[in-house]
Amino acid sequence: MKKIDKLIIGSFLGPFVITLLVVVFILLMKQMLLYFDDIIGKGLSWGELGSLMFYFSLTLMPSALPLAVLMSSLITFGNLGEHFELTAIKSLGISLTRSLLPLFVVVLVITGLAFLANNYMVPKAALEAYSLLYDIKQKKPALDIKEGSFYSGIPDISIKVGKRFNDGITLKDVIIYDHRGRVGNKQVIRADSGKMFTILNDQYLKLELFDGNDYTEGNGSGQDEGGRATSEETYRKTKFSKMQVVLDLSSFGMSRTDTKWFKGNRIMRNISELKQDMDSVSSERKSQKVNLYLNTEPGIFNLHFKRDSIVLPKELKIFKRERDSLLKVKPVVPSSGANPGVVNYGYSAPASVLSKIKIPDSISLKNRKLSDSLYAFKTTKTEITSALNKARMIKSQLQNFNINESGQKNEFVVFWVQWHRIMANSIACLAMFLIGAPLGSIIKKGGLGVPVLVSILFFILYYVLDLLGVKWAKQDLISVPVGVWMANAVLFTIGSFFLRQARVDARLFDADFYNVVIDKLAKRIALLKAKPKIA
Repeated sequence: MKKIDKLIIGSFLGPFVITLLVVVFILLMKQMLLYFDDIIGKGLSWGELGSLMFYFSLTLMPSALPLAVLMSSLITFGNLGEHFELTAIKSLGISLTRSLLPLFVVVLVITGLAFLANNYMVPKAALEAYSLLYDIKQKKPALDIKEGSFYSGIPDISIKVGKRFNDGITLKDVIIYDHRGRVGNKQVIRADSGKMFTILNDQYLKLELFDGNDYTEGNGSGQDEGGRATSEETYRKTKFSKMQVVLDLSSFGMSRTDTKWFKGNRIMRNISELKQDMDSVSSERKSQKVNLYLNTEPGIFNLHFKRDSIVLPKELKIFKRERDSLLKVKPVVPSSGANPGVVNYGYSAPASVLSKIKIPDSISLKNRKLSDSLYAFKTTKTEITSALNKARMIKSQLQNFNINESGQKNEFVVFWVQWHRIMANSIACLAMFLIGAPLGSIIKKGGLGVPVLVSILFFILYYVLDLLGVKWAKQDLISVPVGVWMANAVLFTIGSFFLRQARVDARLFDADFYNVVIDKLAKRIALLKAKPKIA
């Protein structure tokens, strides 16, 4: 490796690491703000909060890497151009393309690592992050007893505190309603003062109460003075100078849900798993279509169109043979009146039924209309009602099929989009480098000023195009590959333009460049106006 290559790579790696960390931090703060209300006030430990932030940081890598490559390549070649190092390299006979080669190799390595991360690390991190977030949402808020209001966060216990002192322990005017007996407000404790603190690693709440009374009502199973049973409720009042109450806080702990219940989400699947999901959905769709085509029971249409055929499409025939290789469909040879060349995979009408239908020889069976059938024989009200019921049943079946088909199609598209995005997000690193490096050599400005502004503009362009492409693909306006790869295609086109301009030392961001272009255009227009017209 030459010294110039080491210089360029060394100038790139420092800004890349810094910008990657900064971008991940910014995206992480944005992600955490979305779930701020679900996290705050839950009494999470630093370990739980740190785990959540760490997993979310890994899931944001696909978005952070392209932006980090764009900013670092802009800064690198902007600094080289600003300090005339790029000019010195060109004076040695080294072209801009050769100068880009070492960084291109580095970005190729970053792209490969990005693909491996997107395919293996990010799905597992997303699984851990969102399963942990779900458990945090289900967790009860931290113990927070406020003055003057009842607190019912502890199961079957209601506590009211008249005053809570600044130390967070000393209480005044304490009332406790104990509902653990499931008999209403029949056990009440009142105390003049008390202390509150947790014990055994915050698993229990201990209340030390002073100068109070314990009121308890019985269930009416006592006896009178004569020893006879009575239904009157008993009442007991116990005065105490000090009393200890221990309450279980196990419901405040966070229980972890098995991650297997979250594995079906698309962002938690790698390419091979997504391929299996798509094959499964596709097989289910084809199976339902085959069942729909073959669902021609003899009792649905007794006479009309009995010899008509619904031919399975070629792909469904292949699928049916693969699905049920042991079952061989024996084709029914069409009669002379049926459509020759159409194989009937349905049911043929019995000869006894067909012999009762009086149809003129001049009318072909395949061209027969419903009105002809109605004129051929008389129908009763019962037959018409039966026909309507069967038509409604078939309509309902088709509507249910369409609903299921639409849902499965959307599910298939979601998996297909994610399958392409795993690769597209990785290739975006190359597209961003192709924009950043040539643009930095054109701008010739390093630091965090112009490069940051330009990087944000192009990242917004990439983000908007990516959102639009995925949205149009899910709406079936364009194909999924076109929608997912549209942003990369646009960026590669822009990058190719910047690379061409950088190779010829175009000054796209200098005012003199546009003044010269405008002057040339004005002279051209003047010459066209002054050119004499030929009669």
